Amino acid sequence: MRSAMLRSREMFVPLVHPAGEAQVDFGEALVVMAGAERKAHYLVMDLPQSDDCFVAAFPTETTEAFLEGHPRAFAYFGGVPTRILYDNTKIAVARILGGEERQRTRAFSELASHYLFASKIGHPTKGNDKGKVEGLVGYARRNFMVPVPRFTSWEAWNEHLARQCRARRERRLRGHAETIGERFERDRAALLPLPAAAYEACEKVTARVNSLALVRYRANDYSVPTRYGHLQVLVCGYVHEVTISYASEVIARHALDKW
Repeated sequence: MRSAMLRSREMFVPLVHPAGEAQVDFGEALVVMAGAERKAHYLVMDLPQSDDCFVAAFPTETTEAFLEGHPRAFAYFGGVPTRILYDNTKIAVARILGGEERQRTRAFSELASHYLFASKIGHPTKGNDKGKVEGLVGYARRNFMVPVPRFTSWEAWNEHLARQCRARRERRLRGHAETIGERFERDRAALLPLPAAAYEACEKVTARVNSLALVRYRANDYSVPTRYGHLQVLVCGYVHEVTISYASEVIARHALDKW
C-alpha cells in the first residue's frame, strides 16, 4: 500500500537550459512620455542559462516592434541565440497546424532566415514553457518601471533600460556562485555571429496608389506625389515611420506618433 502511494506522487526534473538559447515575451507598463501618461509595451529577451536579459520599450506591441526589438537585443548580447522560444503570438504564428506544428508569419520567417536562429513556439497549455522570461517580464516592470518612468523620447528610455540591464549583470542570484555577467560568458561563447548585412526591421507590404494619390496601410491612408497614381508601391512600416517606395526609390516618408 505504502509503495503504491509513493509511486503515485509527482516527480519533478530540474530544467537545464543550454548556453546560447533565449526566450522572448512582451509586457505592459505605464510611462510618462513627453509629459503625457500612456501605456507602453516592452519586449524582453532572456538567456535562461545565465539569466541575462535585454529590455526595449515601444509605443505598441506590433510586428514592427517585434522586428526592431530582436536586432537591438542581438547587438546588446553581441551575438544571436542559437534557438529562441516564443508563445503563440499572432506576430510570429500565422496558423496552428496541430500538435507542435506552426505556420510562421512571413515577417517572422524573414527575421529568422536573416539571423539563422532556430525557433520554437511554446504549447498553449504549458505555461511553464517560458517560465524564465515570464519571470523577467515581471522583474523588469517592478524594478525598471516603478515609479512610473518619465522620459522625453522612446530612445532615451531605451538607453536607460539598456543601462539597467548591464547593471543587473553584477547581481549574484540565489543558488549561484557566479554573477549574471560571469555566467553570461558561457552564453556569449555559444551565440551565433551577427550577420555582416544589416537587417531592415520593418513590415513590408505591396499596395496600389489610388486616384487620390493615397496608399492604405494598417487602416490608415498615406499620401504620395500625384505622378505615382495607380502604380504599385512598396510600403515599409517601422516603429516610428512609414516609407513608401517605387522602383527602389523612396517617394514618401510619414512620421508616426512618437508619444
